[in-house]
Amino acid sequence: MGYAVDIFLIAVSAALINNFVLYYFVGICPFIGVSRRVEMALGMGGAVTFVISIASFLSWTITTLVLMPGAPLTRWAAGFFLPPEAAAAVDLTILTYIVYIFVIASSVQFVEMYVRRFYPPLYKSFGVFLPLITTNCAILFACLVIMGHVVGVENPAEAWDLGKALTLGFFGGVGFTIAIVIMAGIREELELCDVPEPFKGAAITLIIGGILAMAFMGFTGVDSGLRAALGGG
Repeated sequence: MGYAVDIFLIAVSAALINNFVLYYFVGICPFIGVSRRVEMALGMGGAVTFVISIASFLSWTITTLVLMPGAPLTRWAAGFFLPPEAAAAVDLTILTYIVYIFVIASSVQFVEMYVRRFYPPLYKSFGVFLPLITTNCAILFACLVIMGHVVGVENPAEAWDLGKALTLGFFGGVGFTIAIVIMAGIREELELCDVPEPFKGAAITLIIGGILAMAFMGFTGVDSGLRAALGGG
């Protein structure tokens, strides 16, 4: 029961309470650039959710098996050259940024080829923003959060497993989709409004983003309340 509660709270937190865009303010570039139409926003949200889920899976797997101190594959490979004690102490976490960026770029290339092959109109509407998912800091942020919960905990029993990592990645993408679709709906309505000249374009979009961020602050504390209600401690 406790594990199910943890999974549920990670999902709710990533999607609403600690929304990547509106709480941590990562992934702002596509949030501003691809939120002119709801259809485009949904497509971008789906693409980001897919990429962030794949990247979360790969980052957890690579961190657990290769990068973290005492990782089994690294220890096995180092055992050919080093004594067992030294092989078990090999720490490759310094390579996390390089490895994660490579994983994200590979995932984006797969998504780009798929969308271009099966959804040409959507691919054209994305323009340069689809390959720019590679530099979407929300995806790298999710990978680093997962690494922190796998490597950075004092008690190994509290380290995240693959289920928690995938939950954070997928529902982080869901939260991104929620934020960008809400923004797109508001921006479509803004086209019918008389926006003052100095605020047209990115300025009014950023103001709306700030208002949305304040609105999402209303979810603060919901996770602790849910944990207490569900008996999670």
